[in-house]
Amino acid sequence: MRIRIVGAGAMGRGIAQWAASAGHTVELCDVRAEAVADAVAFVRSMLERAVAKGRMSAADAESAVERLVPLDDPWAAGPDVGLVIEAVREDLATKTEVFGRLEQVLPASAVFATNTSSLSVTRIAAALKDPARLAGLHFFNPVPLMRIVEVVPGAATRPEIPPLLTSLVEGCGHRAVTVADTPGFLVNHAGRGLVTEALALLEESVGEPADIDRIARDVLGLRMGPFELMDLTGLDVTAAVIDSIWEGFRYEDRLRPSYLTPNRVAAGLHGRKTGHGWYAYGPGAAGPAPEPAVTGDADRPVHVFAPDPAREADAAVLREALASAGAAVRSGERPSGDAVVLVPGWGTTVASAVAAHGLPAGRTFGVDPLPAAGRRRVLAVTPAADPAAARDARAVLARAAEGEGPFAVSVVRDTAGSVAQRLLASIVSVAASIAERALAAPADIDVAVTTGLGYPVGPLAWGDRVGAARMLELHRALHATTGDPRHRPTRWVTERAALGLALTDPGTSPGDVLGAR
Repeated sequence: MRIRIVGAGAMGRGIAQWAASAGHTVELCDVRAEAVADAVAFVRSMLERAVAKGRMSAADAESAVERLVPLDDPWAAGPDVGLVIEAVREDLATKTEVFGRLEQVLPASAVFATNTSSLSVTRIAAALKDPARLAGLHFFNPVPLMRIVEVVPGAATRPEIPPLLTSLVEGCGHRAVTVADTPGFLVNHAGRGLVTEALALLEESVGEPADIDRIARDVLGLRMGPFELMDLTGLDVTAAVIDSIWEGFRYEDRLRPSYLTPNRVAAGLHGRKTGHGWYAYGPGAAGPAPEPAVTGDADRPVHVFAPDPAREADAAVLREALASAGAAVRSGERPSGDAVVLVPGWGTTVASAVAAHGLPAGRTFGVDPLPAAGRRRVLAVTPAADPAAARDARAVLARAAEGEGPFAVSVVRDTAGSVAQRLLASIVSVAASIAERALAAPADIDVAVTTGLGYPVGPLAWGDRVGAARMLELHRALHATTGDPRHRPTRWVTERAALGLALTDPGTSPGDVLGAR
């Protein structure tokens, strides 16, 4: 196919490299001629690097460069152009002007695709004489490495265009997911679950950014914590995406932004690109402070208390792990006078367990029962905690079985569900809300998130690992404990828990019934 790419910036040149490497003839153009020359040189250098690393033969690289056709005029006639991919700046007026001019010079058979990441595909298409020819084709940067593309039909897009674009994308070695034309499409929308909840935890002083990031990495298994990710992306970009998606979904509580970000953005604390965000960067930057050493008495007796029968299994797992590490685990229904008390909660607070069961407030602490991806445990302390007892509880939790290294132990403020549960609940909840609105298929949600965001598992599959019924219990407990509508259970999780379906199961729709013959 002959593809014209309009816009030779970072995205345009990445798309050009991807398409030319896959065997397509690529016309690359921009209103600035120097940008085209720079883009061709950049693509050549990237292909040469691929050859040097053994990822591509020299002959294939040279052939790909030969398929790049620099154009001086973006509005030149192109009778053989089958597809246009627009990658100009993220501005509705600019994009509509580009497509309006292209419509005058390219054949009616040419399909138009916009690489917009945040604008409505339908609104871009509405300015065309034939809005049915345009769809969204949203790539991620760097295009050759981010092997996921969102195919976004607008309200008027011809039905044969999305399958055509899907075939093109997958023929070039990337995965295509079809997504509804809604704010944030799929990947950016799904990614709000992690960062908005991390900001909410920071608002509540549950932990510092470094604490939350460590837990996200070592307990949930994420490659980067949410604050590291915001610094990499740029807080100005992240805040704008959060606001636009929240506004676009008519102020949905689940997507609510934080009051923390506007002042930081105004102060220029955008992250790596400004030298300072949630962390400092550049020469001389100290980085996050190291975790304090474990100083408590690891031999202090410990009593693991299940606040309700549903938590007894979690308590038994923790008792066994601590006992195998040589800890002095006490048995009995009530804690002895010298033991620290550890409570594995699920969507609830330690304070509520203290009040409900008459536990000693000074030496009762929470422990997150989520199985950790790494060697980290999380200790939650209430305002009534005795610091010395908390240090001892931390030392006990740091113990490990013979031949194993000690656990790192994060200390956070008591909150409903603790840090990892809150983050996971939000990740699953936002993905479930996408599924229940039929904005994307469950399988596409999971593959887009794992590929586009680098999560260890898709959010719906992650919820299935925990179990739909247990996820519903977590969402209900968070909602009841906090009263915050951001934690309101989704219909998707509620129905599947009731019906015994997996969260990844699309289920039966009325269309399945009416379409059956």
